[in-house]
Amino acid sequence: MPVFGSNTAADQRFNVNLSILFTELPLLERPAAAAAAGFTAVELWWPWVDSPTPEQSELDALKKAIEDAGVQLTGLNFYAGQLPGPDRGALSIPGEESEKFRANIDVAADFAASLGCGALNALYGNRVEGVDPAEQDALALENLALAARAADRIGAILLVEALNQPESPLYPLVSAPAAIEVVDKVNAATGLGNAKFLMDLYHLSMNGEDLPSVIERYTAKTGHVQIADNPGRGAPGTGSLPLEELLGRLRKAGYGGWVGLEYKAGDRPSAKAFEWLPRAAR
Repeated sequence: MPVFGSNTAADQRFNVNLSILFTELPLLERPAAAAAAGFTAVELWWPWVDSPTPEQSELDALKKAIEDAGVQLTGLNFYAGQLPGPDRGALSIPGEESEKFRANIDVAADFAASLGCGALNALYGNRVEGVDPAEQDALALENLALAARAADRIGAILLVEALNQPESPLYPLVSAPAAIEVVDKVNAATGLGNAKFLMDLYHLSMNGEDLPSVIERYTAKTGHVQIADNPGRGAPGTGSLPLEELLGRLRKAGYGGWVGLEYKAGDRPSAKAFEWLPRAAR
């Protein structure tokens, strides 16, 4: 049963995150499954969690699967470690993880460029015991500036995301203001202005933030939006977040970009996890 009204949904552009939905299928089958469900655009976390620099044949195979499905890749994460899993990014972690992030920057940017993808998400990374947070923040800014320049090279934006404290207790960016502060620092460091906020309404709601206020204050600095209901991180209508109203506020505030569906399908096949959204609006 649709949760969003046809007129409201038709005013929004939705894309499917293939790293959390359709995971019952092999990676290369997911783009076609999203297309069969009526969607024209997809996004991905970095698919090769163990490798920031996969073989070219693996990159080519995923590119072909996306192209053959006829969907647009609209967002891609840089290497972020084990995700899902214990990691929340690599760019602020000294040593091997930061080196992996740097090795991935041009690989991810070039892959995104090959598919016309215009947004690259860089997860900040957890705090590390025994390491001065100021040292991690300095490293993060250095690496984010490199990522912003790579994104600019392909005509893309760099996204900085706030996660939620209960699920990511070691992640330092657990509020919209904290993420916006990093966005501003990256833009000041590069002079490019292509660092943007990734506004994930689920994560922000888990932090207890005033979502209408966040939308009013930060839409102008927002480059992408993601949604899931709360509690449970399920599809819209499974929790209590007024997502249709919030997306309406975003539109009125001037946001016209994609809304990423980054929720859990639960015990249903992913193809059944979109009944809240009229097919004509996908």
